[in-house]
Amino acid sequence: MPVRIRLDVSYDGTDFSGWAVQPGRRTVAGELLTVLTRLFGAVEGLTVAGRTDAGVHATGQVCHVEVPEERWAVLEPALVRKLAGLLPPDVRVLAAFAVPPEFDARFSALSRRYEYRVTDALHGADPLRRHNTLAWPRPLDLDRLNAAAEGIVGEHDFAAYCRRKEHASTIRAVSRMAWHRDPDGSVVATVAADAFCWSMVRSLVGAQLVAGDGRRPVAWPASLLERSVRADEVVVAPAHGLTLVEVVYPLDPAALRSRAELTRRRRDL
Repeated sequence: MPVRIRLDVSYDGTDFSGWAVQPGRRTVAGELLTVLTRLFGAVEGLTVAGRTDAGVHATGQVCHVEVPEERWAVLEPALVRKLAGLLPPDVRVLAAFAVPPEFDARFSALSRRYEYRVTDALHGADPLRRHNTLAWPRPLDLDRLNAAAEGIVGEHDFAAYCRRKEHASTIRAVSRMAWHRDPDGSVVATVAADAFCWSMVRSLVGAQLVAGDGRRPVAWPASLLERSVRADEVVVAPAHGLTLVEVVYPLDPAALRSRAELTRRRRDL
């Protein structure tokens, strides 16, 4: 019988063509599958909480995969250490443990939290931060950024901020959208929601940055929620400033199946 295991994964997305396996391209899933197959022989159903785009990073990504029970019994005690020795240095498995068959890394998730890091320093991004920090050429006002973010919180149709997929809903519930300054002076956006559309976080950040530097009114990002199609004037912020930092799941194992069933339903306002 196969065992379903959960992997908590961290990676520097700079040199990856995103999460998903793509022929002829280096991807996070591709690297993981290569090593997992080497260790377990056969693996099935690699499923991720959020398929990050090329250049996007993660410190709190979650995936699940099914592996042979007999190999899991042998490898479990030292699996994280073995993976560290086999994986390339820009991807790491932080934890690996068995989960119930009802656990689904994608559909059982209650929320996902991202951070987007920007510097408005005159000298640009610090060399050690250049891979995960966007250099913004204009001064950013923290109060304006937070005023622009405030109207995004709640359940809305985010069609203006999403690259539409046929038959897919663009309704999402954003539970948090706020900005703060780190001690190094960088401004960091934190956004959490039950789920996100393709390019949604980077589009929200792009709209708020032009409000934060004064080129758009602070009410402009929220006003776009009235639209039913993609807002072409919203510039998608570059991928390298974005990091997936947390995925939250029900604490009660009995709630995993019901959460997955709820997530699979198409939503309408």
